[in-house]
Amino acid sequence: MRAEKKGPPESRALYLNAEEVRRCLPMADAISAMKRAFAQLARGEAALPPRMVIPLPEDRGDYLLMPALLDNGAILGAKQLTLLPGNPKAGRPLIHALMTLFDGAAGEPLAIMDGGALTAVRTGAVSGAATDFLARPDAATAAILGAGRQGRTQLEAICCVRPIKRAFVFDVVPEAAQAFAAEMSRKLGIEAQAVKSAGEAVSRADIVCAATTSAAPVFSDADVRPGTHLNAVGVYHPDRHETPPETVARAKVVVDQLEAARQEAGDLVIPIKQGLFAWNRVHAELGELAVGRKSGRETAEEITFFKSVGLAIQDVAAAARALENARKHRLGAELG
Repeated sequence: MRAEKKGPPESRALYLNAEEVRRCLPMADAISAMKRAFAQLARGEAALPPRMVIPLPEDRGDYLLMPALLDNGAILGAKQLTLLPGNPKAGRPLIHALMTLFDGAAGEPLAIMDGGALTAVRTGAVSGAATDFLARPDAATAAILGAGRQGRTQLEAICCVRPIKRAFVFDVVPEAAQAFAAEMSRKLGIEAQAVKSAGEAVSRADIVCAATTSAAPVFSDADVRPGTHLNAVGVYHPDRHETPPETVARAKVVVDQLEAARQEAGDLVIPIKQGLFAWNRVHAELGELAVGRKSGRETAEEITFFKSVGLAIQDVAAAARALENARKHRLGAELG
């Protein structure tokens, strides 16, 4: 922890490191911020262009630039990040990122913060918001596919909105799944268990969170029980998918934003190319659920599916909430 310098707390921009971002962005706060941001998007009070994705040489990964504004332009910002799928095997984070936040009225910079920690929390939080709208109220078991930083915040988020008692985690690296299970059992006070296959995890779960970089489905449609809710957040390329097309075909589908999904959501693009789904079968955007324009879950037996490719409004909303809490608790280092 680092204290601010003396002077008015809003006088200078702040820098928040990864630990400070996590301290200033509790998951419940982040979920609330996501619901508010997506409601603004539905009401036309937020704006975001398609994110810029620049592939890195030798298929190593991507560099992304993600700008957005909220509150009718009162606050704006952008996140820059690199996403390199080979990093975890080398002991490095999948994502490195930097977030910048500006005052939309004065044009002044407000904050720079670690974007990797921010990304993990906001991605978990958007699944938490979707789960709150779409999962059965009595959902008590979870499957986490992918034991990285994203998987951790996925589980934390759904535990905020549903009475989760047991979680089953699968990762292609068994040791990672075992470490995940031990850590999250302690942190969340639930029973988390590493399992040998994604199918085993999914078949035992009321809520499934897929947070992998897989190019092909990691479980089978037959593994998905009636009444299951699924969140798919790991891939954002039109030629990659984590979820079986047959599962998408029989689910009530909600997306973060239809325009972004058309460009990047392979979990939907691929079933459409196979003739199993169609864009007019997307039930709603998340913001439409947030403002009550569309319904969430309607029966205990229906399968619900939320596909997120990640939107810049999530980053701006999460960063604004983190900055608010940092000012309140006098965390961070002043710049300039």
